[in-house]
Amino acid sequence: MTRVLVTGGVRSGKSRYAESLLPAEAAATYLTPGYPADRDAEWAARIAAHRLRRPPAWTTVESLDLAEALAETSTPVLIDCLGTWLTRLIDSWEAWEDGEASITAKLEPEIVRLVAAVAAHPADLVIVTNEVGWGLVSEHRSGRVFADHLGRLNQRVASACDQVVLLVAGRPLTL
Repeated sequence: MTRVLVTGGVRSGKSRYAESLLPAEAAATYLTPGYPADRDAEWAARIAAHRLRRPPAWTTVESLDLAEALAETSTPVLIDCLGTWLTRLIDSWEAWEDGEASITAKLEPEIVRLVAAVAAHPADLVIVTNEVGWGLVSEHRSGRVFADHLGRLNQRVASACDQVVLLVAGRPLTL
């Protein structure tokens, strides 16, 4: 069993590469914390494109509780993506304007549960995330909160993985 964290910028090819790491003909679980498609037409188009690429043998599970959903399956899993998960958590708490300590206090138990579930998963696991911190520091507080917390989340999840792959212009670089 292998645990791989796939990271990179927006439209770098992360999801397509991550999907290629699991056999198309075998049962697998595509675990997504994504927002419902009925809120935004552009988001719905992105979701539809992802769904069209998924092999018929794969089951899609949509859940904000990634740790529980991961613990409930023994098949290979692809999680797409941690950036969306983090955004949905902070949204669900309505915490974008909360102080650093408050957000961290809410987020820490979720990260601990997720990292434990990643480490305990009995089959291949591929996790997609966004790489942050290579651009300017956001002028908006929410952008800074997101980058800070996703950067820390990525480090914690990477510590439970066997391999980290960075996608740049569709090209995988094993770190």
